Amino acid sequence: APLGLQQVKVGGEIGRRIDVTIDNNLMKIDVDKDFLEPFVQKDHSSGFVGVGMLIDAAAGLAAYSKDPLVIARKEHLIDTLLANQEEDGYIGMMKPEARIWALWDIHEMAYIIQGLVRDYRLFGNERSLLAARKVANCIIDRWTAEPDRKPGGGDITVFMAVTGIEPAMLMLYAETGCPRYLTFCTQFRKLGEWKPDIIIGRWGPVGGHAYAHCSRTIAQLWLDAVLPDRTLLNSSRDVMDFLLKSNGIAITGACGYRECWHDTQDGTAHLGETCDTAYLLRLWNELLLGEGSSLYGDLMERAIYNALFSAQSRDGRKIRYYVPTEGPRVYFPRDSYCCPNNYRRVVSLLPRYVYYTTADGVAVNLYTPSTAELKLPDGIALTLRQETEYPSDGKVTIHVTPSEPCKFAVRLRIPRWTTDATIAVNGEKLDQPCTAGSFVTVSRSWKEGDRIELDLPMSWRWIRGRRAQAGRVALMRGPIVFCLNRASHDELKDVDLRELVVVPETLEGPVADDSVRPGGLACKLRAWGPEQWYPHSKPAVELTLTESVDPGSEQTWFKIANPREEYLVDDELINIPVDRN
Repeated sequence: APLGLQQVKVGGEIGRRIDVTIDNNLMKIDVDKDFLEPFVQKDHSSGFVGVGMLIDAAAGLAAYSKDPLVIARKEHLIDTLLANQEEDGYIGMMKPEARIWALWDIHEMAYIIQGLVRDYRLFGNERSLLAARKVANCIIDRWTAEPDRKPGGGDITVFMAVTGIEPAMLMLYAETGCPRYLTFCTQFRKLGEWKPDIIIGRWGPVGGHAYAHCSRTIAQLWLDAVLPDRTLLNSSRDVMDFLLKSNGIAITGACGYRECWHDTQDGTAHLGETCDTAYLLRLWNELLLGEGSSLYGDLMERAIYNALFSAQSRDGRKIRYYVPTEGPRVYFPRDSYCCPNNYRRVVSLLPRYVYYTTADGVAVNLYTPSTAELKLPDGIALTLRQETEYPSDGKVTIHVTPSEPCKFAVRLRIPRWTTDATIAVNGEKLDQPCTAGSFVTVSRSWKEGDRIELDLPMSWRWIRGRRAQAGRVALMRGPIVFCLNRASHDELKDVDLRELVVVPETLEGPVADDSVRPGGLACKLRAWGPEQWYPHSKPAVELTLTESVDPGSEQTWFKIANPREEYLVDDELINIPVDRN
């Protein structure tokens, strides 16, 4: 089980991103004009704002920060929406004749329900729960009265048009126990009978919309917890098979192209919708809770450090819709709509992805400076404090402080990318194996002053490209992907970056580089230019590669003179069998 937001304080790059999202994004956007005004005027015929997503994010960030100003912003959002709730429960921006059936209206309302329920869970606000129930009842009453009518007019698949509705109803069922919400999911929406294919590409009714697919897949996992049925796990297994065994995941941990499933490994303009990344993180968290496999933590850190954080400017103010690995990246011009809001939502969840409680202790999933306060199963209070420069360095010290001496287990994720990992307790190296791609359990009697020293050696690795990237390589160190920023190289102003041929043997580094994040790294190497005859000429171009969060990143995959060299390795996160039991 994850810890509560109030139990964890995060530093490092993860903590910095949470802080700048609060200070320079949530607190700087114009919530009245860009979010609330349409819900006061109610004169639209279609459209989407994402105000419920914003409430969800604001509630999480307010609970984490405990900042009165953030709490006040969250309250203002809720106050305004509830003041404009209709007698029948409707909260939305549509004119009366467009309500429910206009494209995205149920989608908008579903996330309003989710945001209000999260406010209730975190702050105990009964009015939020009551308003959420009224919205849900409005949807159920109107939709079930015309069951054959399709929200959005049928131009897109219904589950995409109403993304978020099943999770919203299951959240209400979890809080109220009212069977109406469960019945809506099982009998009207037939959630348990949904057996989707992975539809590749954006065509027809857009059945391959990735984050809508993941949203409903997560709902099936939640339904399995209420009405156990192992077939409800099949959709999540299919998603994992597609990502890991069928080229569905990009080197950055992102997926999709133009919002939809894609398997070509093309990294151009519309790769990696931010909503997709946010929902993959949510899905992997659910699977980690259910299975306890370290694979999901490996995927989470890859996507967090490369895809998610690359979607945000260093100062936190701007957010991207897509995060390509090839060509220029652009920021989305609005603060509303799905991607900016789903970014905020998942950032508000990051503290819950660091530590988890287990039946016999605690598991550490993400490595970052942080402090956690929790209760062990026997009621003893425990404080864990991480000291580390991760992801720049693989050395992690965890201070273990129970309120009284007691025996419990600490599980540590050993990433698949490392070799020769070691664990020491109070300076004494443990002789148990530290297998990459597993949680290693350290079970002993702990007392105040104990410390765990985890060493995860970080070596450079050249990743072999697949499909559209065949014959190319990408450079990684630890969980970080490195890239090329054209603007940092005057001589590359008019060069087709895909024509550069890198010389891996010339790699130097890492070197400190704070240009893209505090404590960041860079490296140097040489490359043959487009007109050079290699290998008989001296590589003429000196490259500096920076971390993938570099806002000016334009190239991640590079040509190599001999793509069969023995030092090339496959991405450690692909071709992994998915447990279907």
